[in-house]
Amino acid sequence: MKMECQVCMHHCKLKEGQIGKCKARKNEKGVISSINYGMLTSLSLDPIEKKPLYHFYPDSQILSYGSFGCNLRCPFCQNHEISQVGEDGIDHIYISPEELTQKAVDLVTKGNIGVAFTYNEPLIAFEYLRDTAKLLKKYDLKVVAVTNGSVTESIAKVILPYIDAMNIDIKGFTKEYYKWVGGDLETVKNFIKLAVQKCHVELTMLIVPGKNDSLEEMKKLSTWIASIDKNIPLHISRYFPEWKMLNVPATDIKSIYSLAEIARESLTYVYEGNC
Repeated sequence: MKMECQVCMHHCKLKEGQIGKCKARKNEKGVISSINYGMLTSLSLDPIEKKPLYHFYPDSQILSYGSFGCNLRCPFCQNHEISQVGEDGIDHIYISPEELTQKAVDLVTKGNIGVAFTYNEPLIAFEYLRDTAKLLKKYDLKVVAVTNGSVTESIAKVILPYIDAMNIDIKGFTKEYYKWVGGDLETVKNFIKLAVQKCHVELTMLIVPGKNDSLEEMKKLSTWIASIDKNIPLHISRYFPEWKMLNVPATDIKSIYSLAEIARESLTYVYEGNC
């Protein structure tokens, strides 16, 4: 019997043993569960600004955890080696919520403030984030998620009470663009509106030449963000050739600065990334 996954906008209907589009959730004996729960592919102590978060404990460090899988298919993905593969596509080891929490505690002396769930899409394994977050809170450590925001409202409501800060990657601001990357704009917009009510939020938009780089689109995006809160920081970042787009040159720096100027007409905090 097929079961419907309720985590994201795809609502994958999975037969017994079948894995969803995210390559991380599977129908096992009539229950859809996370097969990447605690499956570690990347672990690093990073500056908080790398997430990027500029208005959340600046100049601190955060232990950054990554697994495998993602529910989008951005052809320019910079982490495609882990985000676009399943459990057989990359080496991984299991780390329990208790073990990850202890590593975070041990690194406090090096300036660590908590754990950032990042590198691949963390919310497709929301159970692991939730379980680890509960333990981190006991040590007064911070919980950060770097996410594409492409999950259902029900999952957002489960996970947001445990999050201290998020950087949400808003890919573009048209339905057509989100269709191109395999997502849904309205799902992300709704997630952002829920998130800003519960935790610190900063947004990132990666500018891909000829795809989401028009001044008109940036105007619409920044106006929409300002309608929620003009003080939400927006990071406008350069695209660089990766994965399936190796023949498309990097975003022109002048384009980034022009788009930032448009965004500043509506928003208080706008940052040019990778310039």
